[in-house]
Formats: sequence, C-alpha cells, structure tokens
Amino acid sequence: MQLFELQATSLTSGKNTAEKPLKATGKHGEQEIRCLKRTVLLEALARELPQGTIRYSSKLVHFEGSGNYKLLHLADGTVIKAKILVGCDGVNSIVAKWLGLGKAAYTGRSTMRGFVSYEHKHGYEHKFWQYFGEGFRAGILPCDEKSVYWFLTYSPSTQTAGMEHDPSRMKQYVKSKLQNIDENIQAAIHNTSSDTIFSSPLRYRHPWEFFTRSISKGNVCVAGDAFHPMTPDVGQGGCAALEDAVVLARCIGRALSETGVEEHKRIEMGLAKYAKERRWRGFQLVLTAYLVGWIQVGNWKVTRFFRDKFLSSHLADLLLKSSDFDCGKLSVL
Repeated sequence: MQLFELQATSLTSGKNTAEKPLKATGKHGEQEIRCLKRTVLLEALARELPQGTIRYSSKLVHFEGSGNYKLLHLADGTVIKAKILVGCDGVNSIVAKWLGLGKAAYTGRSTMRGFVSYEHKHGYEHKFWQYFGEGFRAGILPCDEKSVYWFLTYSPSTQTAGMEHDPSRMKQYVKSKLQNIDENIQAAIHNTSSDTIFSSPLRYRHPWEFFTRSISKGNVCVAGDAFHPMTPDVGQGGCAALEDAVVLARCIGRALSETGVEEHKRIEMGLAKYAKERRWRGFQLVLTAYLVGWIQVGNWKVTRFFRDKFLSSHLADLLLKSSDFDCGKLSVL
C-alpha cells in the first residue's frame, strides 16, 4: 500500500506541525514511502534461492581461518568451510567484533512496536501519523486494508523498569502516553494483541567508526545491522541492507569474473571495493537517523520551539531524502 501523506503532531502543543504527501521527485527519480511486512520480503527472497541454501536455527558461534577459507562453527554443531564470509548477524555481530568494529552503542532510548490485524477493513486513511515531543516519538500507519503497525520510542526510567517483559504493561504505557491523540488511533492500540507487542533498546554505530575502522578484511566483511546499526527514525535500516546486498553481489561478481590474479586476492579486492563504496552511505544514514530522533523527542524549550515552528516539515522531508539513493545495477557486465 502506498502512503499518500504524513501528518506530524506535537505532543507538547497538540497542534499539527506538518502535513505533506510522501511522494516526491528526487535526484534519482520518483520517491515514495511504502509499508512492507518483513516476512513477505523474506519469503520472496527465499523463494529465489535453491532449496537447502538457508539453514535455520544455526547461529554462528565462532569462526577461524583455514588457509584461504574460513571455518564457521554453528550452534547446531555444523562446521561450514567458506570462501567468503559476509556477517549479517545483527547488532551484536560476532563478525563485526572480529573486524575490530565497536559494539553498537545504546542511544538511551527504547522502542515498543505493535501490529494489529482486523477481520474486515480498518477504514484508516492512507496516512502516516507521527507524534513527537515530551521525550517520546510515536507513529501509526496502515500496512494494508486489514492491518496496522504502530510504534513508540521512549527513555527508560524507574516507571518502565521490567516493562519490556510484560506486553500488557507496555500496552497500557503506550495508551497512557498517547491518550490525547485521535480516538481511532487509540482504538488500534487497544485492539492490538499482547503477543504482537515487542520492546527493544535502540542502538547505533558511532558515526566516526565508518572512517576509523574497516568493514572488510581479507575474505570477511559485514552488511546490514552488523555494518550500520541505526535508529529507526528515517525508516532506512532494511532498505540499506538491500542496498548492501546489491553492491556486495556486484563487487564479488566482478572480482570472480576477472582473470590473471589468484581467486582469494580477487575476493579480497572485491570486498575492499564494496567497503569503500558503502562507507559514506552508512555514515550518512546512521548520523541522519540519530539526529532526527534526538530532535523529535527532545524536551528542552529551545529544541521544542525550533522543532515545532521551523524544523518539523524539514524532518518529514528527510524520510524521502534518505531513500533518494541509487545503489546501481546488480549486473556485473
């Protein structure tokens, strides 16, 4: 479903601070915002792979070198011999740690996310409703005609201690913080089943690491959250991971198609090219997402004044501008 409009509201004043269509023409053509269920995307990608390619419940425990290969030791006891190791193992990546990248830093905020399905059409407009201020950032948007997604970011306190393990408490907390917003949106939160509510801390990579550390070494590199963990404030985490995949596949494909140099050397050069090509993009997204979140939840008087009066529309524009990027074609020709 295409989302036609964003509506931003200040939790401090209760006033709308921005209303604009989430579609524009950028440097790389038409840009728009869509809501996509992660499971649908994963299933679509998995269908394109040969059967048996994906191993489930096989977390990486550790790995070691073996000549020009890496031996991967998985949690189920399996050992895999790999020419290339691409660490896509999330914010607590073992591969990123091996490369010398620092542990993803805690932002001081956590997030709650909920998903509600309706038996019949929910009747919501094609809008992305955003609420921010008072130390919170919340949003709600329809995924399709029968399902709605919502979220809330907050700074943990004694009031919220232990709440992340109690979905019922999380639900009540969200309702209490958003009690003055549109009744229809309150209804979506009320109708959310407790087993579809989740909470997690928000982490990100310190921006300077993109220039002081390397994301590739020999035949090892990282992608996705292992490479650029970021806050969800511009909605580009999953999109950036897909960009990584396209660039990485292209660099490896070109490296393997060349001749005259030993294969392991070509692989190393291909991964180094990928790292160079993706470094600036990763830096931009991580820094932009962090700053957008910091401004939107800020509760200082000066921050509130400039955000509500001048910055709200610009912050909304960043949702589209952040996605205005061309990672190139997958073809190696």
